[in-house]
Amino acid sequence: MPILFAKWNDWLSKNMFIVVLSGLLLGLFINITDSPSLRKIVVALFAYMTFVTALGTSFKEFTKVLYKPWIPLWVLILVHFVTPLTAYTVGMIFYPNDPDIRLGYLIGSSIPIGVTSIIWTSLIKGDLAISFVAVTLDTFVVPVALPLFFHIFIGQTIDINYRQMVIDLMLMVTIPSITGMLLHDQTQGKTLGFAKSLGGATSKLCLFFVILINSAVVMPQITWDISILKTLMVTLFIVSAGFFVGYLGSFAVKERTQGIILTMMYNVGIRNNACGLVIALTYFPPRVAIPMTLSILYQQPLATIIAHLYKRLKTI
Repeated sequence: MPILFAKWNDWLSKNMFIVVLSGLLLGLFINITDSPSLRKIVVALFAYMTFVTALGTSFKEFTKVLYKPWIPLWVLILVHFVTPLTAYTVGMIFYPNDPDIRLGYLIGSSIPIGVTSIIWTSLIKGDLAISFVAVTLDTFVVPVALPLFFHIFIGQTIDINYRQMVIDLMLMVTIPSITGMLLHDQTQGKTLGFAKSLGGATSKLCLFFVILINSAVVMPQITWDISILKTLMVTLFIVSAGFFVGYLGSFAVKERTQGIILTMMYNVGIRNNACGLVIALTYFPPRVAIPMTLSILYQQPLATIIAHLYKRLKTI
């Protein structure tokens, strides 16, 4: 049975595009109403995915990164300063007379790193320790960085429940990742077998359900008419630019390995769009939420395509 699950996990790892696309498409036809209970389910699914991923990582490697945290800190600078500047510039070029859409792009580029970046870092064999530290540090940076960002760039002070956001991120990332890494070290790496078989297969199913839920909740907010085509193209460019900023940022790293390149691409490119949607829909006109809504449609498929293209380029 473990061998069978290992084969399933291996097949799912090689065919993540199918997992992601089927989740998105199925979400088109399922009517799901967002609710606090649904959010708790999503948090639980994320926590399980992070825990399984951490079972293949040593806590000792994690602590080594903490002693030299400049790469995760550099990732946070790219996430909270460079990509917002990119989004602002693109917004001014394509939407000079539409402040709502420009604001949507700006918010979408300033929100925290997405938890699924850890899952993708594992799938593409990046540096998990750096990814864990970057996401964990961002958990504590966001309550300070986001209010400052909105005050400086938007000129508005907004009251966001950062306490709940930090609690959710701790439950999704910090606690399950530390628990998984400690178990890995205590069992001398024996947990890796579970992570590559039953745990790996079920965690990818969890990712499928997370994408399905988000897709089903977001789709009703989009009005599919001719005017949306331009926004679709610009959003695709901005989301792609996030991955590219991570790639360019890797050139500043002294020991620029393949693992570090991929880790930076996915940590900078993948964002917590659910957080952006909450901010946009709570404090601004509904149009502001359109860029974040469309970003959700692009983010996971792009992550799949980039991983596939990178592997193909390596073999050329």
